[in-house]
Amino acid sequence: MTTAQQTARATIQAYYDAFNAGNTDAMGECLHDDFVHNVNEGNARMGKEAFAEFCAHMSETYKELLTDMVVYGSEDGTRGAAEFVVNGTYLKTDPGLPEARGQKYVLPAGGFFSLKDGKITRVTTYYNLQDWIRQVSA
Repeated sequence: MTTAQQTARATIQAYYDAFNAGNTDAMGECLHDDFVHNVNEGNARMGKEAFAEFCAHMSETYKELLTDMVVYGSEDGTRGAAEFVVNGTYLKTDPGLPEARGQKYVLPAGGFFSLKDGKITRVTTYYNLQDWIRQVSA
């Protein structure tokens, strides 16, 4: 494994470790100044400030823990990916989605990354929204 590949994997792992700790500031420290966040079924968010606003919304709406994490990194350290399972609780109704009543859900998901200078420049998150809706609507 190359040093660049190790750095990419370590950066992605640190990002998700911070997520699991509920430390959005530490997540932000993993991000490059030229950051883009592509969310599942949504519009891209440009920059760290937009990402911080997204994280604040998510923290009050969902309580999530990621498990079964596998992290990949390209040899040159410019790309990476992670596969995991989201174990969550739906805390507060998100506009346009089913009503929140503390429903639990378990959802396979993944993220794709671009990196520069050991920092994340892009993360694109994927999960099956219809599966999530089915679980919280049951």
